[in-house]
Amino acid sequence: MARAVPEFLPIRGNGLARSGGLLLFVVLLGAGTAFAVGDRGADGDFERRDSFHFTLYQDVDIDESAGLYGSRRFEQEILRELEAAFDRLDDLLALRPEGKLVVYVWDPRLFDEKYAGLFRFPAAGFYAGAIHIRGATRLTPGLVRVLHHELVHAAFDAEAPRLTLPAWMNEGIAEWFEARAAGKRAITARERGALAGAADRGELFSLADLSVPALGGFQPVAAALAYLESYAFIDFLVQAHGERGLVRFWSAVVRSRSLERGARRAYRKDLEQLEADFFRSLRTG
Repeated sequence: MARAVPEFLPIRGNGLARSGGLLLFVVLLGAGTAFAVGDRGADGDFERRDSFHFTLYQDVDIDESAGLYGSRRFEQEILRELEAAFDRLDDLLALRPEGKLVVYVWDPRLFDEKYAGLFRFPAAGFYAGAIHIRGATRLTPGLVRVLHHELVHAAFDAEAPRLTLPAWMNEGIAEWFEARAAGKRAITARERGALAGAADRGELFSLADLSVPALGGFQPVAAALAYLESYAFIDFLVQAHGERGLVRFWSAVVRSRSLERGARRAYRKDLEQLEADFFRSLRTG
């Protein structure tokens, strides 16, 4: 069922980004989803460039290879940002994937043509064994946010490849990491107000509702609320129990393969209690 979301919900590159008047979402596809990626695109070929932790393929329609605005510089900037994000991931979440991660930066037109039918909303990127990004010709703030978001999904898959995390955890931590890496320390007053209004109307999702493997099947309005609520719940856990608590939580979940054991080990409460505390905080915060 669609939920009405206030117009002032934040427009962000990870959960939401605006492009051409459309809302663009970053999503995680199921672990079993596979795609064949061709080697022809906007410029005729995907350009490959490697850094220590990443292999980058990009096919953005950039006229020149060299120079200040050439494709080579663009590739170098993306890899520098990815390497910086890799270090932030270790610092904030103690996640450090082994082996190189593969990133595709697609020409926007080709991305839309190839993947538009996969989601019920326009997507800015997704992870399905490799990171796929709807590109730009410059390293924009929106593109940086998408790269950070998808790196979390790739890192969790590398950490526990046979474990399917619930969407609220996977998307919520990805949203939180993107926000923290950009210097945002907590949800905003407007975000809190939007969630509080939804709570007053009985429109918030439960954690059970958000425990699907991915949010790609949600309609745009419902997806906007689902992403925001997932992020806000992770932010609530961090504000109440600290960043190290979040590390203990995901680590315990991965080790025990149990959300409840992870919650009790990290927070000394079960998920039902934590969820009740979160809903209470929206009405009193």
